[in-house]
Amino acid sequence: MIRYALTCTKDHSFDSWFQSAEAFDKLRAAGMATCPICGDVNVAKAIMAPRVTTARNKTEKPAHGPLSAPASPAEQMVGELKKQLAEKSEYVGDGFAAEARKIHDGDAPERSIYGEARLDEAKKLVEDGVPVIPLPFANKSKVN
Repeated sequence: MIRYALTCTKDHSFDSWFQSAEAFDKLRAAGMATCPICGDVNVAKAIMAPRVTTARNKTEKPAHGPLSAPASPAEQMVGELKKQLAEKSEYVGDGFAAEARKIHDGDAPERSIYGEARLDEAKKLVEDGVPVIPLPFANKSKVN
């Protein structure tokens, strides 16, 4: 496992673990390495100092919390949004555009939904006046 310090094009900084350098490159090329703050898929390795463990600093606590903990207030807010989304909305997966249109047209019961849509589908929904908003995270599966 390797940990990289990463940045996105909006200058958000975050850390993430990868199985290998090749795994990072493959995930980045597939658009699956995303900024947890804004969802930007254009992430790059940031300059980072190596962390060398010595007998002297083995007992010292790390300067940051675990990587699973939010690193910033923005990450905390995104985490809270995900939690509320899972509690108060229905996940419809790749059928989001069709289901949002059905709800808008009155052909399906009105309710809060979330899921995935291609960019052209999302643009068409907006053009047609269907009230949708992009979420600040890229998640290709049900929010847990």
